[in-house]
Amino acid sequence: MLHRCGFPAQNKMANIKLSVLDQSPIISGHTPQHAIQQTIRLAQAAEKMGYSRYWCAEHHSVMALADPCPEILVTRVAAATSTIRVGTGGVLLPYYSPFKIAEQFRMLEALFPGRIDLGIGRAPGGDQATAMAMGEGRYPSADNFPEQVQYLTAYLDDDLPEGHPFQQVKAQPAGPGSPQIWLLGSSDYSGALAAQLGLRFAFAHFISARGGDVVMRDFKKRYQPSAREPQPQALVCVFVICAETQEQAERLVMSVDLRRLNMDYGVNAPVPTLEEAERYPYTDADRQRIIHHRRRVVLGTPAVVKQRLLEIQTEFEADELMVITITGDYDTRLHSYELVADAFDLSSAS
Repeated sequence: MLHRCGFPAQNKMANIKLSVLDQSPIISGHTPQHAIQQTIRLAQAAEKMGYSRYWCAEHHSVMALADPCPEILVTRVAAATSTIRVGTGGVLLPYYSPFKIAEQFRMLEALFPGRIDLGIGRAPGGDQATAMAMGEGRYPSADNFPEQVQYLTAYLDDDLPEGHPFQQVKAQPAGPGSPQIWLLGSSDYSGALAAQLGLRFAFAHFISARGGDVVMRDFKKRYQPSAREPQPQALVCVFVICAETQEQAERLVMSVDLRRLNMDYGVNAPVPTLEEAERYPYTDADRQRIIHHRRRVVLGTPAVVKQRLLEIQTEFEADELMVITITGDYDTRLHSYELVADAFDLSSAS
């Protein structure tokens, strides 16, 4: 064990950073390979639109999501772009050796200096059987997550305590820069740990729509400055569907509604197309579940989406906003990001 342990709504638009979280969705009728190609397409477009970061998420044995190894996809995305920061949202650290993750991200930093983010999570990223397979028959516990994070940070920064048995172990390739580290979470656990360790914090509003503002304010209140981060830095990630009209947005969200129903019922299937979602025989119980899940979605016209995102930013006292969008086809997903970028005038702010 290592022994250490907002912008208000009236701010100028240029101060607002918007970023992208991409889960590489596999839409019904398309291959996983095509989903990855669409990730590259979206990343290149996001850079041109003026988004600040592009994060790739880790999931395992999920038929709707194509990326089990974001550390590899980050390399491809960074190579296909030139200025946007690229990272993970996130690496599921309980599965891995902190030293090996440090080596991977030191390599990424060497390849793409000043552009790499290391987002770290502790969720399983799949069902229990998959987690057991990842752990070679043992369920990977997150009990040691705080210690793993401390080791990972120390390896990245060559900062193990004097006299530590691993002090002579160096994560290569060494260099003056280091990836930004973000702890990801949808509860108070990661916020409290990020505050204790002096690391950046990202809250997943798209997973948990209630209580995140309290978690974020508590993170900033309890923050302990570190050499890495003298001041607390936090972002909130929001699920968004934006269209020219409210009616169009309400239609597009139906694919997400059915995708979340499938998750509730244990149906491991690709993201439904809009046509599949419209044909689905919803029960009254299904509709109640949809209403419940809609709390995690911001949808509507550019003006409506912009206003709600600004409200969330103020509620959370967040320094940055991140957007995740999934629809029943790749073109409307891309167009949603375009509309949001235009609403915030990102191209002129970048």
